Amino acid sequence: MSFDIDHWQARLTELCAAHHVPGASLAVLAGGDIHSLATGVLHRGTGVEVTTDSVFQLGSIAKVYTATLVMRLAESGALDLDAPVVEVLPEFATADPEATKRITTRQLLSHTSGLTCDFTHDSGRGDDCLARYVEAAKTVALDCPPGTAVSYSSVGYNVLGRIVEVLTGRTWDEALKELLLTPLGLTHTMTLPEEALRFRAAMGHLGEPGTDPDPAPAWDLMPRSAGPYGRVIASAADVVRLARMHLDGGTAPDGTPVLAPETVTAMQRREVDVPDKWTVSADGWGLGWTLYDWFGTPGFGHDGASIGQYAYLRVVPGAGVAIALLTNGGGARQVYAALLRELLAELAGVRMPDAFAPAAQPPAVNLAALLGTYKRAGVVITVSERDGAPHLRYEFVDGMKDFSPALEIDLLPVTETVFAGTGAGPSFSEDWMPVVFSTLSDGTECVYIGMRAAPKVA
Repeated sequence: MSFDIDHWQARLTELCAAHHVPGASLAVLAGGDIHSLATGVLHRGTGVEVTTDSVFQLGSIAKVYTATLVMRLAESGALDLDAPVVEVLPEFATADPEATKRITTRQLLSHTSGLTCDFTHDSGRGDDCLARYVEAAKTVALDCPPGTAVSYSSVGYNVLGRIVEVLTGRTWDEALKELLLTPLGLTHTMTLPEEALRFRAAMGHLGEPGTDPDPAPAWDLMPRSAGPYGRVIASAADVVRLARMHLDGGTAPDGTPVLAPETVTAMQRREVDVPDKWTVSADGWGLGWTLYDWFGTPGFGHDGASIGQYAYLRVVPGAGVAIALLTNGGGARQVYAALLRELLAELAGVRMPDAFAPAAQPPAVNLAALLGTYKRAGVVITVSERDGAPHLRYEFVDGMKDFSPALEIDLLPVTETVFAGTGAGPSFSEDWMPVVFSTLSDGTECVYIGMRAAPKVA
């Protein structure tokens, strides 16, 4: 099917205007060609327009780049995915010495290590920033025991970045350029803020839902040490070029092998199911990739967010389709939901699930079984009853106690164990925050918020 660029340009512009997104860039691989579109402004204060070669912060899509690097090292024989991390990185440690001995690289890649997500540590701008980050993370508590559940972990991806440094003798930034960006010809992809100055770079925007947002107070709040889990800056077309390499069996456009075909297949193989199927639209996780099951049609991709910027990548291998949508604020999730639903339907015959929302006919819920206190690193979650309905208090503690005031969230049932929480933001599932009650493989009850597992402690 031919790609009607005029139609999709008009649709992109229409949706961004309707949902107060200042600017967006869209790249679509279809029929073997990459089509690039752009709309709006990079910065509402300056009025500079978005162009198809503008660059945006990708947030957690950076994890795909780090995973690809790690898998390239693994296929070379330099790394055993199933050996303990301490064998290649002796300085690695966690707050649980026994867990430290067991955590593997495969678990880091698939978010099953138990390492937490929300540990941001500014270890400086030096080339030793990742080494210093890994040292600082030694005392951070685990979310759950290794191998018992999927729990989204940025700390784990920084450990992976440090493994890359040790095995290559280069910084993560340098290894990424040499082993991935250069072979793929990704000229509009970078990792450091000063490198972005050569391009038209998007500014994030923040504001209340349903209003035009204002430029964020800073272009980027992440330290250099956040690179492996959250700091890649790129154009939408370059993101799609990375995806095309994974669609083409690991081969660059000029025929250069970047990954072996069996490595590409391994990355897309499901390592773990995901109880929370809504926060990032995940059905499972592979080695770096979020995996989707669109009513029987498999796909892979990733979401990302930084301060006021939201990015989405979706790939349908059976149709040879890849779509990257990069935005700089406003109702980005609503634009993603509408636009990707239409694009995937037309180009790949994919039907995406309906928007996450409370059930029209609420199911009966055994509320007593859910009540209690749940805890993960830096967060205490209390589930109680208010006027016969479930209520949740989300409180930051310990090293995160000054991150934000406690959140008070009403829970509306979707199923007996899945609830729609009030007060969702643009990075959550369209209008509601998914709250999912589940069980770790060791039998411990837990609750998922933001794809992070918090075991029940009382």
